[in-house]
Amino acid sequence: MVQLIRGAFPYFIVPFILSVVLVPICKQFGFKLKIYALENNRTVHHGRMVRMGGVAIYLAFMIAMAIFVEADYTWNGIVLGGSIVFFCGLIDDCLDIKPVTKLIFQSVGALIAILIGQISLELITLPFGITIDTTLVSFFISFIWIVGVTNAINLLDGLDGLSSGVCFIVLCTIGLIGFFQGRRDVCVVTLILAGATLGFLPYNFHPASIFMGDCGALFLGFVIACVSLLGFKTTAFISLGFPIMILFVPISDTLIAIVRRKLSGRKFSDADRSHLHHILMYKLHFGHTKTVLILYAVTGIFSACAVLNFFDQEIGFIVLLILLFFAEIFIEVTEMINPKFHPVIGVMRRLTGWPKKKEIVRKKSDEN
Repeated sequence: MVQLIRGAFPYFIVPFILSVVLVPICKQFGFKLKIYALENNRTVHHGRMVRMGGVAIYLAFMIAMAIFVEADYTWNGIVLGGSIVFFCGLIDDCLDIKPVTKLIFQSVGALIAILIGQISLELITLPFGITIDTTLVSFFISFIWIVGVTNAINLLDGLDGLSSGVCFIVLCTIGLIGFFQGRRDVCVVTLILAGATLGFLPYNFHPASIFMGDCGALFLGFVIACVSLLGFKTTAFISLGFPIMILFVPISDTLIAIVRRKLSGRKFSDADRSHLHHILMYKLHFGHTKTVLILYAVTGIFSACAVLNFFDQEIGFIVLLILLFFAEIFIEVTEMINPKFHPVIGVMRRLTGWPKKKEIVRKKSDEN
């Protein structure tokens, strides 16, 4: 174990130190260039806050990649596609480009990663031993996965330290499972990006002195999406099962936001204050720091479930069902989707008589 940690240490510490050194420099450039996060009815910060901390993460990652990783078509595709997404985010941080324009850049980055990096799923493995070996289907799912996770991480970046901390946990978990699968390349790259992310986190944790901006969030999401496909595409479990579990927090929050906005007749790009972190912070009154730590813990729990599933699928599946049950109850009680959406609670009420409607009404009146 000591030898393993010693071997992994350089891949982590070099980008960590680079990131720690580069963040203050990026902050100074941000002030000079006046690249600030705008205040609106959804933001929780006040005053002028530089939002180009992602530049430090990107540079630390790229320098460490040049030092430790031998270039091949896979990493060339990921780095090139990730760079396109990063610069798209940086332009957005400076000029606020339209969502459609960002989506085009993300799509180009995803296509480069798939076509040049060849990281798409080789086959789709479904329950009961059913496999789909269709290039077109695999290509489509891989494309949606990369673009979807890229945006999910960006949407999660709503509180100090939330996105960077969750990404650090996700990267460590992907690297750990990659190690168990004998994927040294996945371990090295996840360690590099985890080090760069952790070097940024002390500056970003509440109260933050700098934000990563779209350039950082989109880049982290893109690389995580690509590496997760690369690391798990040969598993006998459902092809996207592990990464979905590990990325449960950002993926579920994004899907719920899509459904919620669709039901209310709004566009997906229309922002609101009903994301998971908003619910915990404002509706349940946990406050800024506790909300972030709770979501760290939830990410850690689902990540641990993914690791457990790797070693024992039956027990891991049972644990996953239990976690999903409690997650669904939370979604219904907090009305994240819709005040009338209570399918599981409705079934529980019919079978057990609990919870009673008057209890929910009383709870709502107490909150008001």
